[in-house]
Amino acid sequence: MAAKVGMSDPKDATTDPAVSVCFSVTVDGENLGYFSTCEGLGVELVMEQREEGGTNGFVWQLPSRLKYSNVKLSRAVGKDSGLITEWLIGFASEVSRKTASISARTADGREVASWNLDGVIPVRWTGPSLNLDSPKVAMETLELAHHGFLPKGS
Repeated sequence: MAAKVGMSDPKDATTDPAVSVCFSVTVDGENLGYFSTCEGLGVELVMEQREEGGTNGFVWQLPSRLKYSNVKLSRAVGKDSGLITEWLIGFASEVSRKTASISARTADGREVASWNLDGVIPVRWTGPSLNLDSPKVAMETLELAHHGFLPKGS
């Protein structure tokens, strides 16, 4: 039987780790569960421009600092939703920055990649919009700010 053009063999899905990925999150060793989306993992080198007098055709591009974007994690509301609530309750009495680890995992739990974040603090948690007229999956989103990436194993 001939294979269809553009279709891959399901057995090959195990060799491509990006076919089905979820993200596990831990903060200072506390498991926050699995998330279906992770957005905003990134860093930008902010550049300053300086014009030099007498040289009209040239502008200096000087690196100034690193700027880290907030990370947004989303998932359907479920049994792990209470883990976020418990973690957020701790910030009512004392705000302190934490260390977090985000691991991209395949459907069978193998780690594809991981990122360790320094100085993590929750910026926003958005709960589900519940509406009987619009039957959608109830989603929650956690947004984290951080001071940068840590080396693997820290």
